[in-house]
Amino acid sequence: MHELTLPPLSDAPDPGAAGGPDAVSVRRAAAAGFVRYADALAAGAADCPLPGSGRTPARFDALAGVAREDLCAARLVEGHLDAAAILAELGGEPVRPGEYWGVWAAEPPGSGLTATRTPDGWVLDGLKQYCSGAHTCTHALVTARAEDGRRLFAVRTGIPGTPGGDGHGADRTEGPGCRPVPGTWPAVGMAGSDSPDVRFTRVPAVPVGGVEEYLTRPGFHHGGVGVAACWYGGARAVARVLFERAGRRPDPYTDAHAGAVDLRLHTAGTVLRRAAEEIDADPLDTTGTAALRALRVRALVAEVCTGVLDEVGRATGAGPLCHDERHARAAADLAVYVRQHHAERDLATLGGLVARAGGAGR
Repeated sequence: MHELTLPPLSDAPDPGAAGGPDAVSVRRAAAAGFVRYADALAAGAADCPLPGSGRTPARFDALAGVAREDLCAARLVEGHLDAAAILAELGGEPVRPGEYWGVWAAEPPGSGLTATRTPDGWVLDGLKQYCSGAHTCTHALVTARAEDGRRLFAVRTGIPGTPGGDGHGADRTEGPGCRPVPGTWPAVGMAGSDSPDVRFTRVPAVPVGGVEEYLTRPGFHHGGVGVAACWYGGARAVARVLFERAGRRPDPYTDAHAGAVDLRLHTAGTVLRRAAEEIDADPLDTTGTAALRALRVRALVAEVCTGVLDEVGRATGAGPLCHDERHARAAADLAVYVRQHHAERDLATLGGLVARAGGAGR
């Protein structure tokens, strides 16, 4: 995969500050990069085609390029772009200039959102976890349970601190609205993704698509491959220090590590490009292979990321992790972000699909 020229992303935190950058400055830097990129898209100064549009390789290139610069900003950009793709696929209102969207669809065990139909429309109540961009997104697509099943809804967050917020304190707890729960995102890796729990209280919502349609549409799997493109960009960011060292101080061991990392990255890039071409050839998944493709690509790229993190660490030692803030942040961010791959659970799903298809594609 080749990378595109993208608008400048983040206002990097000051690595010289005592103890390194704090979580707030990292969050603000990622948010600033996200907003700039979304504004550039709206103005036509950046390009990221919809999946299945015939230019999906360019989409994955763009996501990987953003991630190579700032993985937390890429997490927010990916959510915004995924929201635009979902709205286009399910017939929702398109994203407008000045809007910054997230997709809050995680459903770990425990409480979630409940959707209730009222005479005035739908409202959402409950707690949503892993809401990336909680203090920045003006709008979000969220999953919630209704009487007839799981649905996807569009909401205007109105969260204090967002460009569309009401300006009140973020710890306000009474009355309707969306509110991030303080202290629920103490992460070090991906700190800048700003992914706390958000409390919903009587939040007006507009349904997007039908019951379970968010999960059954072809684009669900296409979007999963887009996340893997972000992981790939993050792995390239982690590899930077190794390739720079190999260029400055060549020796057989460093060269061997660099070769191993290059092989992994080349494999991931090749697989992503092929996946993009296959998506463009069958955007509506008439062959029924989108799920299999996404599981394979995500598993392969996740394995590449794990290998790159290990190989670069063995090659360069503790030095870059202790003294190169950019590298330390990239490594910590990637280690967390790639955990969106569910390891053996996803491999079991993949194996089941292959087995039920009689080993198709092996």
